[in-house]
Amino acid sequence: MRTELQSVKVSDLQAEKRWALNGGPFGSKLSSKHYADHGVPVIRGKNLSGPTKFSFEEFVYVTEKKADELRANNAHPGDLVFTQRGTLGQVGLIPADSPIKRFVISQSQMKLTVDESKADPLFLYYYFTSEETVQDMHNMAFSSGVPHINLGLLRDYKVNLPDLPTQRKIAGILSAYDDLMENNLRRIKILEQMAQSLYREWFVHFRFPGHESVKFKDSELGRIPEGWVWRKVGNAFEIQGGGTPSTTNEEYWVDGDIQWYSPRDLTAEGTMFIEKSAARINELGLRKSAAKMFPAYSVMLTSRATIGAIAINTVPSCTNQGFITCLPNSEVPIYFLYQWLKANVETFILHASGATFKEISRGVFKGLDFLQPQAELVQRYQQVVSPIADQLLNLQRRNQTLRRTRDLLLPKLLSPSN
Repeated sequence: MRTELQSVKVSDLQAEKRWALNGGPFGSKLSSKHYADHGVPVIRGKNLSGPTKFSFEEFVYVTEKKADELRANNAHPGDLVFTQRGTLGQVGLIPADSPIKRFVISQSQMKLTVDESKADPLFLYYYFTSEETVQDMHNMAFSSGVPHINLGLLRDYKVNLPDLPTQRKIAGILSAYDDLMENNLRRIKILEQMAQSLYREWFVHFRFPGHESVKFKDSELGRIPEGWVWRKVGNAFEIQGGGTPSTTNEEYWVDGDIQWYSPRDLTAEGTMFIEKSAARINELGLRKSAAKMFPAYSVMLTSRATIGAIAINTVPSCTNQGFITCLPNSEVPIYFLYQWLKANVETFILHASGATFKEISRGVFKGLDFLQPQAELVQRYQQVVSPIADQLLNLQRRNQTLRRTRDLLLPKLLSPSN
């Protein structure tokens, strides 16, 4: 399609209503002390990260009264929401058909209500999540401590817009890819639930095949099947930590080809398998830091700040110090280990400590109790779940291919030569 582009400031695209373009609450107007058990959802980075345009999971809430006080910071269906500090490039589009009609944006967010006679919100979502625009945001960011942009920068940011019918046509083409990805995501979720449900049925509720004829015995932590034993984690499987090469020494990072994960990689993806880290280090950086390589198909567990994000790496990797990485073995194979970690996140959080941020240390982790089932049952679980995990990984990879194709399409569709 041939496109004539017009450079337009974001502020010129806002709807003609009060607070159509605004940032999150300032100062102490909104903090964790204002959170309630129910009420109006607060949009945070967790709701903008991941493979969908907007996530309705992991909301925190404020009361209706507090949301009224923060009316200038309310967002509604159809609004775009931007992260202004930390993970720049996170953008969400609240679905127009959202069952929730009012939200509050956090201190780290900005929101835009689009004048739909000038721009298509879905087109703008794709525009602002494109690799080129995300890089622009990083280039504009203030980098004193946490990278951030402000409302002034967003207001003045210039968008290269085709005419409205062309915007809608481009958005329709790109959304077709999203529809395929969301269908795959639904299938992935079903597969994850199958593996998790089977684990809980066999190893938590003890309703495994043949359980009717198995005798139970008393243990320090309750009745368990005969043949099962309590061990300490440190005696069940190997664990290791990570480290960070100096970020001020470019020699450790230039031409890096070693996957080096930070907790943000896992929280952003939210998938069982992870194949690519945002940052990579080189061999020199590995030698000059506490980071340690571990083999493919290990299980990474975030151990500080956000405790309990879990993922399996598919290539040899290393992490920063915010992880406990668990290495499977013949008695504790990969998918049994993964599900054990998922099932015990609350225990890890309970054993965490720290004044600035909560962390579970490797020493404390090694001392946790671990129930080791009979080897035959664990291997049977591994055999049943392995094909499920293979399907799940295949669907993840399909989505990665679809996402790359979609992201490459936008600049091509905007090219005047098309």
